Amino acid sequence: MNRKDFIKAFIGSAFAFKLSDIYASKAPVFFDGMFTLAPLPYANDALEPHIDKMTMEIHHDRHHKAYVDNLNKAIAGTDMEKLSIDQLLSNISKYPVAVRNNGGGHWNHTFFWQIMAPNAGGMPTGKLSDAITATFGGFDKMKEEFGKAATTRFGSGWAWLIVTPDKKLKIVSTANQDNPLMDVATDKGTPVLALDVWEHAYYLKYQNKRADYVAAFWNVVNWKKVSENFEAAMK
Repeated sequence: MNRKDFIKAFIGSAFAFKLSDIYASKAPVFFDGMFTLAPLPYANDALEPHIDKMTMEIHHDRHHKAYVDNLNKAIAGTDMEKLSIDQLLSNISKYPVAVRNNGGGHWNHTFFWQIMAPNAGGMPTGKLSDAITATFGGFDKMKEEFGKAATTRFGSGWAWLIVTPDKKLKIVSTANQDNPLMDVATDKGTPVLALDVWEHAYYLKYQNKRADYVAAFWNVVNWKKVSENFEAAMK
C-alpha cells in the first residue's frame, strides 16, 4: 500500500469509528464549531409505511443539510464559531435571525431523527410511563394533548414533550425552528419528545392531512430513547 492509499484508508476508518461512537451514545450528539450533518441512524426507508422513503431523503439530505450549511455561513468568521449549539440556542436573542432559524433547524432535526426508529412504537414504560400517568392521566390522554398541540400549530413548527425547570412534564409547541431550549421560548424546558409539523415533513404522503401524519408518528416513536431523554432531564 502506497502512502496515498494508506492515508485514504486511515481517514476512512477513523470516520467510520467516529460514526459508530455517535450512534452508540445514549445522548443526542451535536457538532461544535463548523457544524456537520450526521447520517440518519437508520435507512431512508426504515420508517415505512408510516414515513415514506422519499420524504426522509428530502427531509434529511436537503432540508436538514440546508440548515447546517446556512448555520455555518451565518457563524463563519465570528466568535460564534467557538460556541456549541446549546450555547448558541440558550442565548439566541443575542444572535442574528439566521442563527436562530438555522441553529434551531439543526438542533431540532438532529433530535428528531434520534427519537424515531424502525420497529418501534407501542407505549412508554417505567419512570416515563409513571410520569405521563401522573401528569396527564394516562398515555391516551397524553397522546390526545400532544396531537392537539401538533395539529393546531398554525403554519410551520414543532410539538414537544418537555421537562420544565421545576421537573414537570409539559406539552408545548413552537413556531418555525424555535425550541424550548431558546431564551426566547415562552415555555422553556428540556425536550424529551418532538414532532416536526412543517409541511416538508409529511406532505408527499399525507398532503394536507396533518392529523393522519400525527397519528402515524406514534408507530415510529423510539420509547427507549425518549425514556433516556426523560431520565437525563430529571437529574
